[in-house]
Amino acid sequence: MSKEGVLLLVAQRGGSLLSFVGKLWQHPQGRLGLILAGCLVLVAILSPILAPYDPYDVTQRAAKGLRPSWQHLLGTTTTTGQDIFSMLIYGSRVSLPIGIGTGVAIAFLGAVMGVMAGYLGGFVDNLIMRVVDILLVIPTLPLIIVLTSLFGRSYFVIVLVFVIFGWPGLARVIRSLVLVLKNTNYVKAAELAGASRWYIMTKHILPGTSHLIIMNTALTSAGIMVAEAGLSFLGLGDPTAISWGKMLAEAQGGGALLFGAWWWIIAPGIGIFLSVFSFMRIGIAMEEIFNPRMKASSSIYKLFKHLNNTYLDEVFRSMEEEESVVREPPDRSDAPTPEGCHG
Repeated sequence: MSKEGVLLLVAQRGGSLLSFVGKLWQHPQGRLGLILAGCLVLVAILSPILAPYDPYDVTQRAAKGLRPSWQHLLGTTTTTGQDIFSMLIYGSRVSLPIGIGTGVAIAFLGAVMGVMAGYLGGFVDNLIMRVVDILLVIPTLPLIIVLTSLFGRSYFVIVLVFVIFGWPGLARVIRSLVLVLKNTNYVKAAELAGASRWYIMTKHILPGTSHLIIMNTALTSAGIMVAEAGLSFLGLGDPTAISWGKMLAEAQGGGALLFGAWWWIIAPGIGIFLSVFSFMRIGIAMEEIFNPRMKASSSIYKLFKHLNNTYLDEVFRSMEEEESVVREPPDRSDAPTPEGCHG
């Protein structure tokens, strides 16, 4: 089976957004991911209520280096005396919005570019694909270092770089799917009925790619959260904001290991882990929904495929094998030879 046929199969398995969320909720890993992600989002929204102290308020700081107690559940920092538990809660207001917002922006831009390139074709397709080829070879980390040195350390610069250089991969996948969808009967019927290109792209083409867009959003959000934590740990994030990556950097600079304050390191690490884990569970559940054969694979193997951004190739390969088995003609080598046909 060709890759175009596989892509058409994937498109046919997609449904409306509500039915898709319902399937995701029925999946054990998807339900776990949705619950964890929902709880983390609630913590971020209600952080001013849940946090016992405001880590941004200098008047609410205590003595430096306090150990965990009922007054300070995770103690205080050795550098500024900020309550670590409050920093942990407030850190979700930076890490989660950056991850989710960047993932949504990348998915939106990649979907728009992919649909335009695949459906319009011609000059538009060539232009977008050449831009994709250029962006894919530019390293993002050195560019972030240069831009932060020029415009200052801010999350806006980091998010902007991630969005600009994050959409090409999804655009290529969406384009491949659109090249198949544009030749389907319902699209041809809409064209014959005089529907505009904009109407066809938004009402017929885009809904057929929604499942890939949602899957990419979940997986990209998880990757962006890890990247943001790493950049904040390196000191490239906003110095005035509190994020989990910056908490790790302050723990290292404040001698958390030297003073035995292991909870200062564990707390933001758990926050990063739960965020990435929840979105990875959602992504893996999506993959199993659209490719049931992946249920037999181990979680470590599927995680490796996601981190290497080859999960779609695995979906295509396994679906091709499944389709070839179904369509493979029976072996007739053992069939009896009619009389008179012997050599």
